[in-house]
Amino acid sequence: MTSVTENSRLAAGDAAPDFTLPDADGNEVSLSDYRGRKVVVYFYPAASTPGCTKQACDFRDNLADLNGAGIDVLGISPDKPAKLAKFRDTEQLTFPLLSDPEKTTLTAWGAFGEKKMYGKTVQGVIRSTFLVDEDGRIEVAQYNVRATGHVAKLRRDLSV
Repeated sequence: MTSVTENSRLAAGDAAPDFTLPDADGNEVSLSDYRGRKVVVYFYPAASTPGCTKQACDFRDNLADLNGAGIDVLGISPDKPAKLAKFRDTEQLTFPLLSDPEKTTLTAWGAFGEKKMYGKTVQGVIRSTFLVDEDGRIEVAQYNVRATGHVAKLRRDLSV
């Protein structure tokens, strides 16, 4: 079980911190590229691990419905682009995976910091999901989400 101590958390109504990060192919992707559309931005600890694979595949399997509701998806982890490309290709992921090895975007979004894992306090990625509205504001902020079943819950929450 993972829990987090309060650090700089975002909440509904906050401006989403902008970012420009390389995708799996090294192309720069900015949050501002998505103005005018809603976008799910989710943060995960590591590509190709069981929980992160399950979560990414759930987003992949629900992408058509999310896109149909006007919602794009971006996944962000500290992995380097080459590892993201292997993860994307192995799991046939059809949405951008972005690389944040310096953890500046993770930190700005409150998705990196102290967390409790198996009773120990560690520094790490806090599995988090956000919905950013068409104007670049946080509509939904969820921290400490579960890898399994999260996308189904998010769809229910968003009525998608």
